[in-house]
Amino acid sequence: MPARYTVVVDAPLPLSIAIITLNEEANLPRCLASVRDLAAEIVVIDSGSTDRTAELARQCGAVFEFHKWQGHVAQKNVALRRCSQPWVLCLDADEAVSPELAAAIYSRFAVGQPREDGCWVNRRTFYLGDWIRHVWYPEWRLRLVRKERAQWRGVDPHDRLEVAGETKRLDGDLLHYSYRDLQDHLQRTIRYAQISANSYDRAGKSSHWYYLLFSPWIAFFRQLVIRQGWRDGWRGWLIAGVTMIHVFAKYAFLLEKRRSQSA
Repeated sequence: MPARYTVVVDAPLPLSIAIITLNEEANLPRCLASVRDLAAEIVVIDSGSTDRTAELARQCGAVFEFHKWQGHVAQKNVALRRCSQPWVLCLDADEAVSPELAAAIYSRFAVGQPREDGCWVNRRTFYLGDWIRHVWYPEWRLRLVRKERAQWRGVDPHDRLEVAGETKRLDGDLLHYSYRDLQDHLQRTIRYAQISANSYDRAGKSSHWYYLLFSPWIAFFRQLVIRQGWRDGWRGWLIAGVTMIHVFAKYAFLLEKRRSQSA
């Protein structure tokens, strides 16, 4: 991948960039640099950073606001609503828009606003020193939307952006710089498993012992074979294995909650 993230445009688009943050000083400059010349507005909604996140966002001219954490879905809807432009590109702080994707976005506005209400982008993940080409790719995400037609939905932490209307796919990759190392991956996996279990608990979803036995292996098979993780070498095996851990932990936490409630 090229070590550059910007594209020269004639003028900023009628577009807001929406980002949520918490202690993202390591990732945010790369993200902001990739869209600085593309959009008329950058909105950063922060949930209490104690590092240089606020300083870095304001240096780039972003609107920076604090909002108490409400969960992944709710927090991203706060950021979406805060945007003032008719179109919004929703990003995570550990993502960057490639020059090819920036050019594709700009081309959609070359003759006025796009006729569709949303655009999908293909996310490519950098993991443990290399780009993942199979198990996590292609990974199409709806990220560019007409604000008045869009909303974040889903069950925390698995948010998804939805739009009422026609959509299309864009060329170019959204670059995802995911985990610092394997420890970071494992720690976040357990944390997300707990969040998922809490969401399932609130929704009244049940957990049984056989979920612990079969669901992790199904997830492992899906990642390694169906998603062709084996073609990514040892990184693909790690991803499949950590996914297996996530699924096991999610149902284990939920089973623990159900047992404690019935005790």
